[in-house]
Amino acid sequence: MFGIDWQTSPREYRPIVERDVKIRMPDGVQLSADIWRPDAEGAFPALMGYHCYDQQGQTAPIKPRGMIPSGASESYTQTREKGNASLESGDPSFYVRRGYVHVLINVRGTGKSEGQYQLMGALEVEDGHNCVEWIAGQKWCDGNVGLLGVSYFAAIAMRVAATQPPHLRCIFTVCSFTDPYRDMYYHGGILCHKFPASWLKVLPNVRQDNKMKAKLGEAAYRDAVREALADPHLNRDPVLVQCLSDPENIKNSAVVDMLLNPDYNEYWKERTLDYSKIKVPSYIGCCLQHYGLHLPATFRSWEQIKAPKKMTVGPAAFMHRPLHQMSYESLRWFDHWMKGKDTKLMEQPAIKLFVSEANTWKESNEWPLPQTRFTPFYLHENGVLSEIEHFPYEGQTSFDDSPYGREHVEFWTPKFVEETEVIGPLTLRLFAASTSNEQFFFVTYLQRDAAGTEKILSRGWLRGSHRSVDPDRSTRFVAYHPHEKREPLEPGRVYEFVIPIVPHQNLYKVGTQLGIKIAGTDHDTVTPSEPTGCRGHIGGQTSARVTVFHNAEYPSCLIVPITSGNVLETFFSNR
Repeated sequence: MFGIDWQTSPREYRPIVERDVKIRMPDGVQLSADIWRPDAEGAFPALMGYHCYDQQGQTAPIKPRGMIPSGASESYTQTREKGNASLESGDPSFYVRRGYVHVLINVRGTGKSEGQYQLMGALEVEDGHNCVEWIAGQKWCDGNVGLLGVSYFAAIAMRVAATQPPHLRCIFTVCSFTDPYRDMYYHGGILCHKFPASWLKVLPNVRQDNKMKAKLGEAAYRDAVREALADPHLNRDPVLVQCLSDPENIKNSAVVDMLLNPDYNEYWKERTLDYSKIKVPSYIGCCLQHYGLHLPATFRSWEQIKAPKKMTVGPAAFMHRPLHQMSYESLRWFDHWMKGKDTKLMEQPAIKLFVSEANTWKESNEWPLPQTRFTPFYLHENGVLSEIEHFPYEGQTSFDDSPYGREHVEFWTPKFVEETEVIGPLTLRLFAASTSNEQFFFVTYLQRDAAGTEKILSRGWLRGSHRSVDPDRSTRFVAYHPHEKREPLEPGRVYEFVIPIVPHQNLYKVGTQLGIKIAGTDHDTVTPSEPTGCRGHIGGQTSARVTVFHNAEYPSCLIVPITSGNVLETFFSNR
């Protein structure tokens, strides 16, 4: 690739590979690495991919394809996702041909690496630091190392970067997760078990140590498992019951660890990224579809990384494995920071955002965008969502939520009379009461076109007993819920629930509507292209009647980040 006054490294080398090279850790455990390098004399910068998946499959000679094509059937998803979902550190041949070494390493306790799997624990991160330094010391490396990959590769790479290996120069980590509690396992404090439980069970040759048993001891561990089995939110799910009934099975112990830590505690803090320690240039990004796993971390990373950085949020489509769509972008990044080539990448705006429906890109150096108008849209009777404040004697809307019937309520704007662009984080400030002492809130952010067809854009979640907000860690745009302890609801009492909705970029065309759906579960119609991690939460097992209040005393509203249009707002009569 080249421009008028810049170019990337040319294709000029033939790749060769060494398989199952052993890297010894300080405690004697040996990790298994595949090393792809140019068939030439001399030393080159090296890229490292660090992972828990099938090692040979990372460089399988397959045609590129997305993990889940848009509109795919559930059966297609199940067969294809297993086939290529973990090919996430790029194509070694691409980088090697352009003068890089590419090293792929299994974390301890997976594949051919020795030891016990840590699931992003401190020892796994320390191993990654040592691998970076080992690579830098090899004769084929010029002392410059970068970290590369998406998903697990990206998440563990960011944690390795936080240990500040002396020879690490930069990271290219799109589709990461930086806070596993919030990003993957407990959305809004609500257990999301379907994806994590199935993912943990398919890791190849994993040897998982039982962390909670080691921490609690035999007797306390058994008591904790029995208590979890007695939890009505858990014991209605056969997969979770199976795991808790056989907790020391090597395929179950990681799931049990997840279940025994339902609040944000030291277990999760050990696995949460400390952004203050990342000092190297960082390229982050995601696609719009991954609001149930990777997208929240992307925006969090942009806000908290203080090193040089770039962010790209692309269309709602999965990148081809192994990472083809970002090959040249990553090459420009690595050429700049590891070879000193002037690729002009850093002269371009730091943020690139794909806007749905407009199907165009928007560039900026700030997030949220500087032109954003955070506008309250109030919930009204008859399911209306409008900038107009509440009328006299407006009251409330109720729905039933129980294992015997899952109802919900919806609120929609009038049809837009001008194109309105919405980009950024949304927040639902919901005044509500439940007849139960616990209530799960699932908020779906929607678009309805002029023909009446609806499309899910994003989601938000909150467990009622986790409603507490930490003002010191919140921003004007996004509330921070500590999730450290449960405060049961007083049945019938009205509370304010501040529910963040994962940011999205969308253009509402004339005649379309913006809407939200509020429910007690995620048991709505499955969208074929929606990733697994967005669904599969536990549901409330207590019969409850939930009342949403929308009046002058309890002004429930959706805060909408409008970046253009809506100058005269919506017309209440245009429904």
